Amino acid sequence: MKDQNGYNVRAVERALQILESFSEENAERGVSEIAQLVDLHKATTFRIVTTLVNFGFLERTTDGQKYRLGMRLASLGSNVIQRMDVRREALPYMQRLVDQWGESVDLSIFEQDDVFFVEAVQGNHALTFAAAVISRLPLHCTASGKVFLAYQPPDKLDRLLQQPLSAYTDKTITSPEKLREQLAEIRRLGYAIDDEELEVGVYAFSAPIRNQHKEVIAAMGMPIPVSRLNLDQLQAIAAALCDTTASVSYRLGYRP
Repeated sequence: MKDQNGYNVRAVERALQILESFSEENAERGVSEIAQLVDLHKATTFRIVTTLVNFGFLERTTDGQKYRLGMRLASLGSNVIQRMDVRREALPYMQRLVDQWGESVDLSIFEQDDVFFVEAVQGNHALTFAAAVISRLPLHCTASGKVFLAYQPPDKLDRLLQQPLSAYTDKTITSPEKLREQLAEIRRLGYAIDDEELEVGVYAFSAPIRNQHKEVIAAMGMPIPVSRLNLDQLQAIAAALCDTTASVSYRLGYRP
């Protein structure tokens, strides 16, 4: 197998080396010091440092003579920690849903305008559906995607609905106006459904998981083959899923 390091971009390597030159013991450094540590010309170091400042990864100290790590890194780190916390707290509850209903359960987050799956527990039926971990699916035609859309700020929702809404099946909602109506219903009910809108033969439920700031940070979904769908159980499944996500949200600090 070819050495993956061969694909590295040198400028990115240098920027990462500069970021890694900061530590708890050396939280502030000047350009000359950084240049020496990473073995770069001072002018090159200054250009990279300036770029990192412009993007918030570094910031100037009060006296303007040195630099330190910026808040953008804290934000990114918080996203990673949050994802790990959600997965850890959600996993046992996901397993309970699988034990109760026998269907697969997945966990996703909203990332780069997609549904990004971070965990899945397989059901115990011979035929099950579950999104692969680290896979991505569109927002407008998945239950979890519609959960994320339903709780977006108005300006961000407007931007997302201006993008083309591709049809995956005859049931896919491609009208922004109709989708907005469904999003309002999702906010009222507290959960979303995908009625064969992404894939023929698959029905899915999803409900939001919130953090201590009352933000929707994840969604828990349950896809079910239409051939096994018991119409008398729809409300019971939705209620169980909402109760489960409420429990996970509580564990993450959410209080209504």
